[in-house]
Amino acid sequence: MFVAVVPPEEALEHLDDFLSVRRDAAAFRWTLREQIHVTLAFLEQVEDRQLDDLVERLTRAARKRHAFPTRIAGGGAFPNVAKARVLWAGLELDDVARTELDRAATGARAAASKAGIDVDGQRFRPHLTVARMGRPTGVTEWVEVLDAYAGPTWQARELALVASYLGEGPRKRPRYEVVETFPMSRLD
Repeated sequence: MFVAVVPPEEALEHLDDFLSVRRDAAAFRWTLREQIHVTLAFLEQVEDRQLDDLVERLTRAARKRHAFPTRIAGGGAFPNVAKARVLWAGLELDDVARTELDRAATGARAAASKAGIDVDGQRFRPHLTVARMGRPTGVTEWVEVLDAYAGPTWQARELALVASYLGEGPRKRPRYEVVETFPMSRLD
């Protein structure tokens, strides 16, 4: 499972339209539009007995956060552009939005940990994976293409708890199912 911010359909469609005319230029494993999201916390294994506690804790964590405006813009690669394994699009965030997103990630990770669930310990780096490479590949040109992209602005208003079923999606990819959503509802 994972906790994520999922862009609205209009934002995903805009990105998909931008990438669709370019995908044939590279033999990458392109991420399906319905699977694009910003992972806040990767939960290695969630037992059924932990789910209610996790949902309760994520509800409280989300309520402490404000909704914020953002848009998909720019891009990059992991681990780097010279030997990329992942090509990603970024989020345009002002200082307030970046703080809210960082705190949402911290809150999601803390909620899972307090529910007794192991959380991937990697540093949070907000991104939306758009493609994966089978082997390390130079992607400088692709990052330049993504750097020229800026999608429509949208409000990040909720967190989603998503179950991932490996190999059950199209072309043996994972199938994602939103288990629960959590509105960010903190008011000043």
